[in-house]
Amino acid sequence: MKRIVSFATLALLMFGSCTSEKKTAENPFFSAWDTPYGVPPFDRIVPAHFMPAFERGISLHDAEIDAIVGNHDEPTFENVILAYDRSGRMLSQVGLVFGMLCEAESSEELRALQEQAMPLLTAHADKIGMNASLFEKVKSVYDRRRELGLGPDESRLLEKTYRSFVRSGALLDEAQKARLKEINEELALVSVKFGANLLAENNNFVLELTADDLDGIPSNARDLARDKAQEMGRSGKYVFTLHKPSMLPLLTYSKRRDLRETVYKAYLGRGSHGDEFDNRQLVNDFVRLRAEKAHLLGYPSYAAYVTDDQMAGTPAAVYSLLNEIWTPALERAQGELAEMEELFKADYPDGEFASWDWWYYAEKLRKKNYSLDEEMLTPYFSLENVQTGVFFLANRLYGITFRPVAVPVYHSEVTAYEVLDADESHLGIVYFDYFPREGKSQGAWCGYYVEQGYDDQGARIAPVVSIVANFTRPTRNTPALLTLDEAGTIFHEFGHALHFLFHDVKYRGLSEVEGDFVELPSQVMENWAFEPEMLKHYAVHYRTDEVIPAALVEKLRRSTLFNQGFATTELIAASLSDMDIHSIEHYEPFDVEAFERHALHEKRGLIPQIEPRYRYPYFSHIFDGGYSAGYYFYTWAEVLDKDAFEAFRQSGDLFDKQTAARFRRLLSRGGSEDGMTLYRTFRGQDPDKTAMLVARGLMERPAPAPEPDSLAVAPIEELPAPKE
Repeated sequence: MKRIVSFATLALLMFGSCTSEKKTAENPFFSAWDTPYGVPPFDRIVPAHFMPAFERGISLHDAEIDAIVGNHDEPTFENVILAYDRSGRMLSQVGLVFGMLCEAESSEELRALQEQAMPLLTAHADKIGMNASLFEKVKSVYDRRRELGLGPDESRLLEKTYRSFVRSGALLDEAQKARLKEINEELALVSVKFGANLLAENNNFVLELTADDLDGIPSNARDLARDKAQEMGRSGKYVFTLHKPSMLPLLTYSKRRDLRETVYKAYLGRGSHGDEFDNRQLVNDFVRLRAEKAHLLGYPSYAAYVTDDQMAGTPAAVYSLLNEIWTPALERAQGELAEMEELFKADYPDGEFASWDWWYYAEKLRKKNYSLDEEMLTPYFSLENVQTGVFFLANRLYGITFRPVAVPVYHSEVTAYEVLDADESHLGIVYFDYFPREGKSQGAWCGYYVEQGYDDQGARIAPVVSIVANFTRPTRNTPALLTLDEAGTIFHEFGHALHFLFHDVKYRGLSEVEGDFVELPSQVMENWAFEPEMLKHYAVHYRTDEVIPAALVEKLRRSTLFNQGFATTELIAASLSDMDIHSIEHYEPFDVEAFERHALHEKRGLIPQIEPRYRYPYFSHIFDGGYSAGYYFYTWAEVLDKDAFEAFRQSGDLFDKQTAARFRRLLSRGGSEDGMTLYRTFRGQDPDKTAMLVARGLMERPAPAPEPDSLAVAPIEELPAPKE
């Protein structure tokens, strides 16, 4: 997942930072950082610094906007658009640090600070976005755009700037603007509350077991549970939590069906217990406010508002792709269920297969059909080896290298690397923060503390990027041994990091790509993770240093499509539920569970043995994570990433440097062109969804074309031409 942090979304993020033992005499945001490589001075930042920094940042930004508005010269690209693009740098920088750190290292103090900061930041963003005098100048330049002789980057920046003002409410009357400001402030506070509730729910659940309860659970998972119990002062016990490195081994291996049911129901029930952390009313608030916002801005629904600014263009295009995948995926999942039910009935002749049984019997089925299980694989996927693997891949493709560096960090578990380009010039810094903590949000993501750009003298500002995850911890007996899913996640998030590192964007306003393009750079990296040619370079047994055996690689290859019906169905179910709730045109209070049940089970036939990947009360992606009406981004981008990987296959070399050079050019452009234009330039053709459908097991791979120069291409009709 990519954390999207820009001034336009600043007021919608959750913010925070480090411990309070550090000296607070001098605010580090008030002067240039003298740290190595320009990283944030984490060793000097405390929560008390943020409000003064935000206040000064807002004041400086106001002065910069006033200077643009007060300039009596004829509006030009330089004195309006470029001046606006350069404004607000201090505020943006404070927000980047503040937003990223809160996700990784939150606290009661910081959550209180969020509630204080959000209204202030939201009001400031709205004041600029709805500034009639400023927009008048922007529009003056935009209306004369064909007369100005602008270059491609300048034209693109002008277009995006104008469009951002319109989407922020610049064309509304004063009463409408006032209401939109109220809506945005309410949404910001609802977002803070939703995230805080979910963090509390994740931390509050504890399943305490004894050694007699652990039948079937692997030794590594037992060690983690024992270490967690000791950390909590419960020596002699074993503690399991809702963090996936703890929960999934229990669901996958525990022979105690009652324990599997307990932990999975707790996971599904987060945010819906009727207590102080209940998120169901907040979901109603999100839908009500977002629908009203869309109407004010001239859209029938919030989904229409969001997709209008994406590659998809319309909700109809999104539904078309999702519905095409839904039916074959569900049919495949039903076939998987039928196989597992045979195993289930052997254990429970009179029982009924439930959702909390899926992982356990899927693992049994994998052993039966492929003689393969996670326990055989994890010794070859130590965290250190997998990280070495992504470094190797980046070097083979792009010639870049990595070296550990000593720089300030915000937590003792965080490590940092300098990234050197092929010519050994400094490309940027990457932080790695791998393990669960109580103050850290669930999941994995990548974002940046310092954004790539150019200063006023034309020198490149190197990015400072961070990869954050919640992976399986090391124990006293073993290093961190990753599941296949966790190993793939490192490749995924590292793809986001490469996107940030390779950015060579002239203007800040051209940094961001469309949301449904965002996951292409990350997902394409996953394609290499388990290729036999790649595995031999990093999949090494942590004890014996033996490279993963060819026989085991072959088993892994044969099992590639295993359980894909389930994985695809739960993914598309979540995407559809997201689109459905944001396609509501006329809000009325509704029962969250009933809405989901109707949308997925009654309307589309989702079987009760599969839950959507996320249910509304804990669907952080769409309510406080920047993916509202956008969870489909992953599937849309998967069409692109699988087709992009085909370019490497067709070259005859998975590490082909010429193809990699073309892909790096795509990454370097940021949002300087629309996503479809960037992709077509790289690929030389429209994206073909065939590779995605094959990878998901939803169709057979077509026979090779008879003539190499006349490859049959099946374009995705749903992907429209670039918007003019």
